Amino acid sequence: MAFCENCNTEITQNYCPNCGPSTSLQRIDRKYIWSEISSVLNLDKGIFYTIKELCIRPGKAVREFLFDDRNRLVKPIIFIVITSLVYSMINHYFQIEEQYIPQNNFKKSTVGKLMIWIQENYGYANILMGVFIASFIKLFFKKYQYNFYEILILLCFVMGIGMLIFSFFSLFQGVFHVELFQIGGLVAFFYTSFAIADFYDKSKVKNYFKSFIAYILGVILFIITVVFIGLLIDLIIKL
Repeated sequence: MAFCENCNTEITQNYCPNCGPSTSLQRIDRKYIWSEISSVLNLDKGIFYTIKELCIRPGKAVREFLFDDRNRLVKPIIFIVITSLVYSMINHYFQIEEQYIPQNNFKKSTVGKLMIWIQENYGYANILMGVFIASFIKLFFKKYQYNFYEILILLCFVMGIGMLIFSFFSLFQGVFHVELFQIGGLVAFFYTSFAIADFYDKSKVKNYFKSFIAYILGVILFIITVVFIGLLIDLIIKL
């Protein structure tokens, strides 16, 4: 007679009838490692399918995730972290952003250190930035009755695609030495604005304008907040 180590329920099958764990652990081998990687990256949920859907019909894909089926797309937090990691790796290898960041004493300041942290942690930084953007979207599209967290999920998906757009142009620039980083930024920006409007009502032209402004204001407020915090810390240190 065997008992579950978690809940002490008597086990008569290959798994605990009460809490579910298997009675025997899978041996750690190549198959196990691959299954763990697939689970973390959500490959079993279709990351390429998620990318395709968000590129072709972003608004409908996100609405279906929110209200119909949450198993077809990669989980939004995982998605933005993975896509941001892809961009960070490409940027780190080719040093794409180095030429756009002021040198000398800037990096020694708290503001500079915060900017470097953002550069090295785009996954978390994008989520934080999404909070600011979501606040303006909630304000501009309040009649649609989506709550703040649903808007944040929308941003995780569309900003994740934005990171992949950055990744593509950065990779092309790194390999072929053609200045495309700023063009990639514009493409990512317009995609994000389009996807937000598409989520609400793509038939209304004013929604594209509102999503454009909401995104811009969110990014600006995020940057202002980072700079303010950095300057405040430097001021406190000097006192």
